[in-house]
Amino acid sequence: MADATFHDFALNPILQKAIVDAGYKAPSPIQAQTIPGILEGRDAMACAPTGTGKTAAFVLPALNMILNGPSKVTKGHGPRVLVLTPTRELAEQVTNNVKLFSKHARVSSGIIIGGVGYGPQYKLLSNPLDMLIATPGRLIDHLNERKVDLRRVEMLVLDEADRMLDMGFLKPVEKIIAAVQEAGGNPQTLLFSATFEDAIEKVAQRVLTNPIRAQLAAARETHTSITHKAFLADNTEHKNALLQKLLRQKDVAQAIIFTATKRNADRLAGALYDAGFAASALHGDMKQNQRKRTLEGLHKGSLQVLVATDVAARGIDVKNLSHVFNYDLPNLADDFTHRIGRTGRGGAEGIAISIVSPPDLPVLRDIEKRLGKAFAFETFPGLESTHTEADFRRIVPSEPPPGRPKPKPRGGSGGGYGRSQGGYAGKREGGSYGAKSGDRAPRTEGGNSFGPKREGGFAGRSEGGYAGKREGGFAGKREGGFAGKREGGSFGAKRDNAPRRDSGRPQRRDSR
Repeated sequence: MADATFHDFALNPILQKAIVDAGYKAPSPIQAQTIPGILEGRDAMACAPTGTGKTAAFVLPALNMILNGPSKVTKGHGPRVLVLTPTRELAEQVTNNVKLFSKHARVSSGIIIGGVGYGPQYKLLSNPLDMLIATPGRLIDHLNERKVDLRRVEMLVLDEADRMLDMGFLKPVEKIIAAVQEAGGNPQTLLFSATFEDAIEKVAQRVLTNPIRAQLAAARETHTSITHKAFLADNTEHKNALLQKLLRQKDVAQAIIFTATKRNADRLAGALYDAGFAASALHGDMKQNQRKRTLEGLHKGSLQVLVATDVAARGIDVKNLSHVFNYDLPNLADDFTHRIGRTGRGGAEGIAISIVSPPDLPVLRDIEKRLGKAFAFETFPGLESTHTEADFRRIVPSEPPPGRPKPKPRGGSGGGYGRSQGGYAGKREGGSYGAKSGDRAPRTEGGNSFGPKREGGFAGRSEGGYAGKREGGFAGKREGGFAGKREGGSFGAKRDNAPRRDSGRPQRRDSR
């Protein structure tokens, strides 16, 4: 649908006004391909990379259905639209889109996610709802307790279906779909995914009827606004020095740094904070209110460096995010695509930087194949690798060090953010890797702000900032951290009862 506008769609005037207020000029390609067919009542199967407007592609038609008439089902008070997402962050992103586009209408919506108390959710589900956004694990809990009325569901959306399968939610999703059908529903079903793998195709065959199919070009053709850079690191100490040097560059406005593990995220965020950066971690072991405050800081600009795991960062949408750093490369090339999609959104320019060490070589080759080009490695004076690029590409990686996830090679040289054994060859100005200590941002006295911006980008650490028990920041022992019993933790209070695989091993939870 070339040169389409939102006025070409048969959307309710109330939605058209909200679209204008939100500043949207024209539909994205995936929206142009899917919205007309969805408005006609057809099932849909859509594939597009992260950051291409998939959320609005189903939220707008869903709201249009709600606004254009009451439910045809007179019994019950449950939702007319049910949206399933794999993570809390994605559920919140969908909820924000619903609020954005329904600002001029009376639409009742709610969110059901793990990591928060059941009481308010019981109350929410006891009242009439137009739209419910939920993660599979927590919704299954409510279904088991007969707290959810699914008799009125007219539209069912499976958002980020590939990620739901990756996280082990196939059986919970199938159970929810069966519950909708058993309640007498035959809903219009929409499946959105970043990839069309065989497993997704099989799910689509079971739940979709004569769907419209929309698929954007491969990821390497769609992330045209993102510049890729890569640096060679000999070991963890070298990697840490490169990261700090890169973060101090003037063009870094806000950044997300991806790590392979939650423990690495905590250690790296703490070390960066101690080095003068406004940094905090985001991962599945944090309490929901703490995660929310961290994301609010990112959106408001007070938090400038977020260190996150893949699952925790899924669904993050920050307008001014200039950089994505791969401190640890992901196991899969598809995950690399999801990561870099956090920047360069909405036509803005973004930069994706990967710090690569020898254990990363196998996955690096997969990523380069996916992108259709090889990385061109850059260097910093005084922080050069002992390997040339040609030497590096001939290295046969050894087993990942202790503390790193097997069975597939991941980025980094293990363990966390601390000093690696052996150090790095060559004497550097200032003692160890990186700049002299004088390059650090000065501490400022008092207050809870991050302090004034210093030359080179990030604001310096301020007394009383993230230290100690602070909201949403990094501290050694903090609410929702490693210390004590915490909600959703290993030894805490009530946890979501995630369904088990056939092998008996617990599935990964949507509370991550």
